[in-house]
Amino acid sequence: MGVRAEQRERTRRALLDEAERLFARDGYGAVGLPAVVAGAGVTKGALYHQFDGKAGLFAAVLERVQERVAGRVVAAARGYPDDPWQQLLAGCRAFIEASTGPAAARIMLVDGPAVLGWPAWRDLDEQTSGRHLAAALRTLVEHGDLAPQPVEPLARLLSGAMNELAMWLAGPGTTAADRNAAQAALERTLAGLRSG
Repeated sequence: MGVRAEQRERTRRALLDEAERLFARDGYGAVGLPAVVAGAGVTKGALYHQFDGKAGLFAAVLERVQERVAGRVVAAARGYPDDPWQQLLAGCRAFIEASTGPAAARIMLVDGPAVLGWPAWRDLDEQTSGRHLAAALRTLVEHGDLAPQPVEPLARLLSGAMNELAMWLAGPGTTAADRNAAQAALERTLAGLRSG
């Protein structure tokens, strides 16, 4: 990588880091680009060289947050290399944990659908955590842990339920007891799908 490419990458990373911090703290609507460029220590021209404005910057931040959550899902599932069912459970637990932190929840679950619009947000969700969920379900059908069935409707059903559960857990007033009850409800729901 050349010097200019390295500088562009540093600038991009600084903008993403600062934008993520501000979007998580204040929400999309309250963040102005002057605050982002000042916090990142770059010019407004550098921002526009990297992104096509605030919405484009937010989309890049959201993608980064979604990829981070998906990475935690994959890492949790890897802990059970020979047990596809435990991989699913661990991945679902990791999704709930990773997506309900205040920063991830604000960016991913609250502002994400509002800023990008539901179809674009849904596409991004499917490319990250949704893709891993569908793959896990396909494996479970192939191994006989789930009855033979089309995977796409089941993946969408579970993804929607987990996103809704995460939004509730990330909201004000939820407790550790709520989190434990939510995880137990999710595991009971998944157990109800299991063959045999």
